[in-house]
Amino acid sequence: MGIFANIFTWWNGSTFGTWVGLRGKEQVGEDSLGNRYFQGGKDMHGMTRRWVIYKGANDSSRVPPEWFSWLHHQIDDVPDRALPPIRQWEMPAIPNLTGTAQAYRPAGALEVGGKRIGATGDYEAWTPGA
Repeated sequence: MGIFANIFTWWNGSTFGTWVGLRGKEQVGEDSLGNRYFQGGKDMHGMTRRWVIYKGANDSSRVPPEWFSWLHHQIDDVPDRALPPIRQWEMPAIPNLTGTAQAYRPAGALEVGGKRIGATGDYEAWTPGA
């Protein structure tokens, strides 16, 4: 990514202004996707400000649930210390796939042919005045 893209486009990753704003802030962790988390300063309610710097495109659905809890002050400490270990039956979170080739497309969607299965015998069309 070129220097101009970094200065002017926020959707491709963090901009130069974001990095200037994070000076003096503490990096508290990194998730399995490579996103980095920072905290520092106080907001107008006296709560610590918290940030995520995405690795790759800025997409909030790429924040794992445990780090979402930390970002929104649902837990006080970083997830590694505040939450119990992940159980073997838990599946990893996946990002929102809308707009990608892996998005869910039900039967009848235009992308998969646009043909639905016929209605069953329990359907009766409404007619005015009936």
